[in-house]
Amino acid sequence: MDCIFCKIINGEIPSNKLYEDEKIIAFHDINPEAKVHFLVVPKEHICCADKIDSTNSQIIAHIFELIPALAKKAGLENGYRIINNCGEDACQSVPHIHFHIIGGEKLPEHIK
Repeated sequence: MDCIFCKIINGEIPSNKLYEDEKIIAFHDINPEAKVHFLVVPKEHICCADKIDSTNSQIIAHIFELIPALAKKAGLENGYRIINNCGEDACQSVPHIHFHIIGGEKLPEHIK
């Protein structure tokens, strides 16, 4: 599999890691769209939100349980945006489910 996020998870590609545990990794985006922009990615390869089911939904729940603490750790005190793109029409650039956490400044109404 030629998945950039799987390569980051396996240590084949370096990242500016914010957090890691047995289920997920969080790292800063290399092309930030705001002062703070990091990704939260499950270590299990799930291609997109369409593939969340009863066998992997606990990983997604784990991500959302940790997002508030990760946002605080990243200095997001006044709110943040969580973005997930699913599929080609939504501009999902990496076919491995991930969540963008964006903030640190007043955000425009729309960020892709």
